[in-house]
Amino acid sequence: MHDGITVGARLRALRRWRQMSLAQLAGQADLSVSFLSMAERGLRSLDRRSHISALAGALRVSETELVGGPHLGRDPAQSDPHAVIPPIRLALQTNSLVAPAAERARPLDELVAEMVEIEAHHQACDYVAVGRALPDLLDELHLHAADPADEAAYRVALETLVEACTAATFTSKDLGYPDLAHLAAVRAEEAAAILDDPVRLGQAAFCRVHTMPRVGSWNRTLAAAERAAEALQAHATGTRGQQVLGMLGLSASLAAAVEKDADRARSWLSEAAALAVHQPDTPDENWMSFSTTNVRVWDVAVNVEYGERGGAVLELASRVDESKLTGAPDRQTAGRRGRYAAFLADVGRGLARDRKTQGQAERWLLRAEYAAPQWIRNHKPVQEAVAVLYTQAHARATTRELRGMVARMGIPH
Repeated sequence: MHDGITVGARLRALRRWRQMSLAQLAGQADLSVSFLSMAERGLRSLDRRSHISALAGALRVSETELVGGPHLGRDPAQSDPHAVIPPIRLALQTNSLVAPAAERARPLDELVAEMVEIEAHHQACDYVAVGRALPDLLDELHLHAADPADEAAYRVALETLVEACTAATFTSKDLGYPDLAHLAAVRAEEAAAILDDPVRLGQAAFCRVHTMPRVGSWNRTLAAAERAAEALQAHATGTRGQQVLGMLGLSASLAAAVEKDADRARSWLSEAAALAVHQPDTPDENWMSFSTTNVRVWDVAVNVEYGERGGAVLELASRVDESKLTGAPDRQTAGRRGRYAAFLADVGRGLARDRKTQGQAERWLLRAEYAAPQWIRNHKPVQEAVAVLYTQAHARATTRELRGMVARMGIPH
């Protein structure tokens, strides 16, 4: 269970443990005393990456200590995904590219086909389904990737291993296991280095960028994303290469926003938008959903990181064609539900910051939960937004929907 209803409650405990006054902490984190005071009382949300990084750095603690680590609630959609982590950890920690742990493996073509299915579950944020197949696949791919006798098969094994490690990276990251996410990203990087393929190296770099430590290092994250994009630039001639380059640009944009470099963030967003024009606007079929629609989704995320709220967020959201994210009605359960849920959650978080739009925030957050329950019920920024909404509404009658969401996320109430 959580040890406090909001991040602010943990902030207060950590600040007192460090024997710091509000003024001292505010000065070191470059935040206002009034904002921190309201955050500690659960009246303002601490869900922006820049705020979390600055406060954790000033307190000299990890972000996990501030926002809270993974925990198991009573809701199956919230707790069951965590059961996939031990077997994924076992597969990654007991295998290497020169010393596989498995003794037997299925034919490589079967593993490639299974990776396609796993990727669909991964993009739908169905971590339980991912966990049923991914650990064995990682074992068997390591065995194939340790045999360079057949060069063509060897390369296919390494390419598929990059994809499998990407799924392991974001499954672990989304559920709150940054150490395992980092290990999976490093393994993807090792496989890509052997392939010496600029596009695969770009994919692996994308994983690494999203698993770098956050406290005091967003400038390094930004530099890593920019280096990877620049290295890929001359080689991004095909569809996949341009999609990977675009996603690296979007990652750089978000990192620049955290670093409060608005011009740089806008520049990278513009570059990604220019690349997306040449891609089909079909997020469900593109690598990491890269498309014009997805660039607009990231535009929402970047602006929410800036601190946009209320009507301004709704204006940005109105530019996103939601039907592009949900797909046809008969494909909604298998589409890129994670990207859709992220969009809905970012809009909801932005609306939650403005009292005039808090009622709408609740509806957007509930839609996000419906789109990808296993992820959203474990998503720290959404948990923070919901906890703050609940704290603010506690003195008045709260809605049945909000109370239900609080319970499903395991938030004390």
